[in-house]
Amino acid sequence: MKRTLTALLLIGSLALAQADGAKLYAQCAGCHQANGQGIPGAFPPLAGHLSEVLAKQGGREYLIKVLLWGLQGQIEVKGVKYNGVMPAFGQLKDEEIAALLNHIATAWGDDKKVQGFKPFTAAEVKALREKKLTPQQVLEERKKLGLK
Repeated sequence: MKRTLTALLLIGSLALAQADGAKLYAQCAGCHQANGQGIPGAFPPLAGHLSEVLAKQGGREYLIKVLLWGLQGQIEVKGVKYNGVMPAFGQLKDEEIAALLNHIATAWGDDKKVQGFKPFTAAEVKALREKKLTPQQVLEERKKLGLK
């Protein structure tokens, strides 16, 4: 009985230790909205666009960079131009950025549109965190992917 209780406590504490992407997304919803649709002309949609980014070679890395260092400058999503600043979220832990990206990728079904989608990992985030980019450099990374 004591072993079972100990195991249950351990499993419960591990679940609590995992980052909750849905809760973290609350920081994003003010701009990108709870449904991921954004605000046309002001804040771009994530729903439906994330699969376009993930389908590009280097798309996963680009999304991590956007969260780590932000994004600044003109972009175009689904034919609508946006010219603003997305703040960096580099203060989040690697696991939190991975959890947030996994929530965004799965909440509106974008993961189902990308063949072989694999969840983001803290190790992926950690590997890119050492690079230091400006939000303008992240914009250049977007252009290299062939995204406007």
